[in-house]
Amino acid sequence: MNKLAFVFPGQGAQAVGMGKDFYEHSETAQRLFQEADEALGYSIKELCFAGPEEELKLTANTQPAILTLSVIADALLKENGVQPEVVGGHSLGEYSALVAAGVLSFRDAVVLVHKRGQYMQEAVPVGEGGMAAIIGLDDATIQQACDDAAAQTGGQVLPVNYNCPGQTVIAGSTAAVEAAAAALKAAGAKRALVLPVSAPFHSPLMQPAAVKLAAELDKVELHDAQVPVVSNYTGELETSAADIKANLVAQADHPVRWIQCVQAMQAFGADTFVEAGPGKTLCGFNRRIDKAIKSLNVEDVASLQKTLDYFKEVR
Repeated sequence: MNKLAFVFPGQGAQAVGMGKDFYEHSETAQRLFQEADEALGYSIKELCFAGPEEELKLTANTQPAILTLSVIADALLKENGVQPEVVGGHSLGEYSALVAAGVLSFRDAVVLVHKRGQYMQEAVPVGEGGMAAIIGLDDATIQQACDDAAAQTGGQVLPVNYNCPGQTVIAGSTAAVEAAAAALKAAGAKRALVLPVSAPFHSPLMQPAAVKLAAELDKVELHDAQVPVVSNYTGELETSAADIKANLVAQADHPVRWIQCVQAMQAFGADTFVEAGPGKTLCGFNRRIDKAIKSLNVEDVASLQKTLDYFKEVR
């Protein structure tokens, strides 16, 4: 026990202004932002710092932006002697985790997630797919409503993010998602909220994106992980580069099993988790998964200092 996990957020955590604080105080942050800009051929730094928000929210921009900030947070923790013994990330965050574990270079990862965002957007025409967050219902009820809505509409809808007990996200064809969300609201969901996203991520409709992503992954070098990485697709710890690569492809059009991911890290001995990157979404999920988990986050200089102070006290 008493192992340390680093976890990395996915899409939705972005905000204009993120990373500016790190950039003004850290040469490492400056170097990594410059490396991202050079790799992408446009300034992700300017998008992070100044927006506009509508541009930052585009999937192909959001993904490299969040990854860059997450990798900076990871690097600053390590510079200060805080090292993870296991890592994981939610959806996009799995790529940040792979950089942290030495599987992917930062340069390769930032280009990969930019393309991943493009491929996901291109897989389903805008307006034809969607997602909805379901709060306060069990998995079996959600699955049944999805099956019924798919049969009723002739579309596809299924659970795609098992985030924490009482919070599941469904995705698929727009009409099927809306029908399932309405049925789940009627069945007693506290909330059944259609999300403002432009594609049905992690659903079978993302298969064209998975195929293109596989071709891109063939072009980059993946190394065995220096610390175990938990896979969104399997919910298990992985270290083999070949297994990690196969799981990344599958991750694009299969559900994110985040509850299993956290439990796998706990079974490995992790009882303290640091969320590295914008927001505190994963800290919130941890509270719902197991209140015994100690959760910290690093998204700016103040939260970095607070987290470093915590580790000085406990070590």
